[in-house]
This record gives sequence, C-alpha cells and structure tokens, in this order.
Amino acid sequence: MPSWVLRALGMAVLHAAATVALAKIAVFQPTETTFVTSVALAVLVGAAALWSALDAWLGLADAGRTWFIAALVAGPLAGVLSVIGRGVFVDQTGISELGSALFGGAAFTALLVLVPAGLGLLVGARLRRAGGEQDPDAETRADEPEARPQPQKRRPRVGPTG
Repeated sequence: MPSWVLRALGMAVLHAAATVALAKIAVFQPTETTFVTSVALAVLVGAAALWSALDAWLGLADAGRTWFIAALVAGPLAGVLSVIGRGVFVDQTGISELGSALFGGAAFTALLVLVPAGLGLLVGARLRRAGGEQDPDAETRADEPEARPQPQKRRPRVGPTG
C-alpha cells in the first residue's frame, strides 16, 4: 500500500471529524464557535505539520510527493465524509451540500494539509541534519578524500593603519 493512502485517510477523517464537531457546536452553542474554531484549526495544522516532520526526520523516500498526493486525495474525501457526518449527527444535511463540499471545502482542506505538511517537511529535514546524520549524497562522497582548507597568506599592510 502506498504511504500516501494512510496519510490521506488519516487527514480526511480528522478534517471531517473537525467539521462535524464544529457544526454540532454551532448548533448547540453558537457563541463558542470562535474559540473552538481556532482550536480546531490549530489541531488540524499541528497534526499535518507534526506527521510530515516525522516523515522527513525518519527519512521517508519521496515525502514531498507523498504529502502532495495525500493532500489532493484528503480534500474531496474529507468533503464527502463531512457531508455524511453532518447528515447523520447534526442536521440531516442532504446531498445538495455535496457540491460545495467537493469544490470549496475540498480545496480548503487540501491547502490545510499541504501547507503545514510542507513546513513540517522542511523542519523535519533540518532536524535530521542537525541530529548528526549526513545528507543522502554524503555516502557517495565518502570515497573521496576530504580536502583540508589551506591557510591564506597575509597581505602586507600598505598605508596608514586605522
């Protein structure tokens, strides 16, 4: 199974659950939506960033492509799951909401997965290099002798010194 499948399913379920929970809260406690929406966005961004940073830190091959495909698949899948979840748990949302969930909601979800995942990949790659591991090209350069820096000769100072 390709690695993007698990990431796409996980992100889609997480985003759909957050959408359904926010809709449920908006129905029963409409004054609390601002704070809860902020917390939900922070959790969604943090989950994508942390998971992708772990992928980069562990050295997943083609992590960028994996997260790109996962984001593209998670968007429409989260839209379908959120319409189903809202229809079952919140307010009998019908199939008429599927169009907006598949276009507008899917694009937002894809970006909400892709942007934090890209940042997480950058951070994870830096953590991997800072942790003492070499870059992948270091193995090919291991056969070459390491060049030592040569001391530079000092130029004589001419003129007044300041």
